[in-house]
Amino acid sequence: MKYMLLLIGDESVWINSTDEEKRATFAMHEKLGEELAKKNAFLAGEELDHSSTATTVRNEGGKSLVTDGPYAEVAEHLGGFYLIEADDLDEALRYAKMLPGTVEVRPVVEH
Repeated sequence: MKYMLLLIGDESVWINSTDEEKRATFAMHEKLGEELAKKNAFLAGEELDHSSTATTVRNEGGKSLVTDGPYAEVAEHLGGFYLIEADDLDEALRYAKMLPGTVEVRPVVEH
């Protein structure tokens, strides 16, 4: 079953992190990558640029409104994702627990 691990956090924490703190975070991601590789469970994943680079498109009534910035004014933003293959939710949660910060785990609906 496919799961999306959504990496959510306060961008200012990352921006203000020391090089040592950033290396520690990258090490956690590398460890997860190694675990996923062992089971051939990594499907896709990327770090996203800061929310200030976002462009939002709202489609309603046959019209599109394009605005600069993220969808919502919130303190925490989506910073990246992993698309993984896991036997079940428990396995997906085990992977999510290997990462720093908040990780939203959602099953992928396959059609």
